[in-house]
Amino acid sequence: MNSKAWLSIILAGLFGECMRVFAAPLNQEQVSVQEVLDPYPGKARLTFKPDGTFKLTVFSDLHFGENPWDSWGPEQDVNSTALMNTVLADEEPDYVVINGDLITGENTFRENSTSLVDEIVAPLNKAKIPFSSTHGNHDNQANITHEEEILREQKVAPLSYTRMASKGVGGVEGPGNYWVPIYRNVQDRAPILVLWFFDSRGGFSPNPDSVPVPDWVDESVADWIVSESQAMEQAWGPADSRGAVAFVHIPPHAIQVLQATLDPNINPGLNADLLGDGSVQDTTEEFEGKDQPFWDALNANVKNLHAVISGHDHGNEWCAREPTKDVIFCFDKHSGYGGYDSTGWGHGVRNLLFHTPDPKASVETWIRLQAGDTRARVTLDNNYGR
Repeated sequence: MNSKAWLSIILAGLFGECMRVFAAPLNQEQVSVQEVLDPYPGKARLTFKPDGTFKLTVFSDLHFGENPWDSWGPEQDVNSTALMNTVLADEEPDYVVINGDLITGENTFRENSTSLVDEIVAPLNKAKIPFSSTHGNHDNQANITHEEEILREQKVAPLSYTRMASKGVGGVEGPGNYWVPIYRNVQDRAPILVLWFFDSRGGFSPNPDSVPVPDWVDESVADWIVSESQAMEQAWGPADSRGAVAFVHIPPHAIQVLQATLDPNINPGLNADLLGDGSVQDTTEEFEGKDQPFWDALNANVKNLHAVISGHDHGNEWCAREPTKDVIFCFDKHSGYGGYDSTGWGHGVRNLLFHTPDPKASVETWIRLQAGDTRARVTLDNNYGR
């Protein structure tokens, strides 16, 4: 082989190596973007059923751990567990949401507070149903925090999809902001439905210097919604190509005014809790409007938002359209036997049934009580509440 041939081989090799080196950062960047948009690499993809349906069952305000110093409190936990077992067996949901106030944290002892999470997730572990949690004001107390509950849940529940946003997102004691993708088929490149979960905080910071925690979704979450939505569009295409449902324990402040104009024919369901101080986010005059950045960002960036769903107010179970954002809001059903209650309210869940993966199609929702009775059935679509 002559010298020119050897020189050609050497130059070709050097050129190929340079291309490999310079290409590496691009490949690494592509990998990092994909990791952001696949937050569950070790878990099975969640999908609609082969018949095109998807059923969500929402438990709310379970309030485990009340009065552990007497027999009444543990009895309520037994009753709540029985309700969960009954509902899960009857409804056979594809996914479950526990929408805040899992534990009455102010009643717990420091040494066993997170072990209550084991009791709460036991029916879900037994039924082998995937699920996610939000957390409420009673989950932030002197002896327990949202972060501690999340970490415990991740440890003891293999099918939990609950997670925390990056440090700095969520503000003081509000780490539980995340989303869960639901696919039409397991092999699809992009999800057809995204479930969003937000941390409305509230309650108190942990001991030894326990102080009140703001009761609204922190302003930092607004920027996070924008950045996550942009990443989704970059990887999956336009936001309008997928549907969404949002869960947050304490109702947004904008919901308070809806109660005065409810129509039992359009907004059926229990309406026994007057919305006022402490019943929605940032109700005190000093802080009013603090959840507005979250509310604006959610409704501006998340398309085909079927509903925003909250618990917190045990005596309400209605849905209504919020006119300033043209979005439907629904209350959960008080599920737990702990927490405040009143005769005739009952205990149960909210169900949501997607009849098709079509992100613009209607979604059916209703309240199911422990004994199997149903009520407050409405269809969430573009015509509802107009």
